[in-house]
Amino acid sequence: MDESLQDQEWVAAFEKPKGDPTAFLKPATTALSPYLKFGCLSSRLFYQRLQEVYRNVKKHTKPPVSLEGQLLWREFFYTVAYGTPKFDQMEGNPICKQIPWNDNDSLLSAWRDGQTGYPWIDAAMVQLRKWGWMHHLARHAVACFLTRGDLFVHWEKGRDVFDRLLIDSDWAINNSNWMWLSCSAFFSQYHRIYSPISFGKKYDPDGKYIRYFLPVLKDMPKEFIYEPWTAPIDVQRKAKCIIGKDYPEPLVSHLDASKNCKEKIAAAYALNKGVKGEISQVQLQRVKKNSSDRRNIDDVIKQTPKKLRQKKLTSY
Repeated sequence: MDESLQDQEWVAAFEKPKGDPTAFLKPATTALSPYLKFGCLSSRLFYQRLQEVYRNVKKHTKPPVSLEGQLLWREFFYTVAYGTPKFDQMEGNPICKQIPWNDNDSLLSAWRDGQTGYPWIDAAMVQLRKWGWMHHLARHAVACFLTRGDLFVHWEKGRDVFDRLLIDSDWAINNSNWMWLSCSAFFSQYHRIYSPISFGKKYDPDGKYIRYFLPVLKDMPKEFIYEPWTAPIDVQRKAKCIIGKDYPEPLVSHLDASKNCKEKIAAAYALNKGVKGEISQVQLQRVKKNSSDRRNIDDVIKQTPKKLRQKKLTSY
């Protein structure tokens, strides 16, 4: 804690969700969450030390985006989790929107194992598996991709992966964040989707983070590092990385999959209006069936690799 708070200007200027999720040798956060989770660091002590820093500087950020704000979010999630029945599941949870998520273990496995074909997403998941930690914005991106952004897989399945792999996994916070990022509770702007291409690129255009965690792509030119399937075959050969052989094709077209996901979320929101988690599975399946785009995620996946290579995916 002392080391994290030593740079008082940094502490005063801390503003979530700002920060670089691709900074891995020196994380762009305090990285104190595991110590708080296991009780090695008192949240009350941390709070008081933050107040000391704030008194010593002329200007500092305020909750909810400040470091103090992050502690308050922690307490908020603890409080909500304690007072909400069946907080760690969708069914029977009065604050959780009922959404007809896919039950596709092959998509889940590809996401968990860093095999989605999207280097930014895969690098983050490899970091999680190897280090047991990743920046909060990387968590946001991979959670969005699995659920409402691209794959439409149930947030409970992603929650379980984080619970097993994160060194700072906390029951209340983990469930809260997955409901938030899947737009199941707390946050409802489902049309705002993290791009699996442009989001990481704006922090790390050279792809250093990707090259570190996905060495198979270390020689890929930077103009293709976030979309290697668009690289001409001679470039792939020179980089010693043939897409579809050494590194996977994208599981889905982000443009098509995200559109499909938004339509299904919109239909589910309409069904949830005015109720508190009291929607039957029959009604949910009807939403899936009657979506304005009658294709499900499996139809999007069937798009041929050749077609994906021919078009550069539009990013949000």
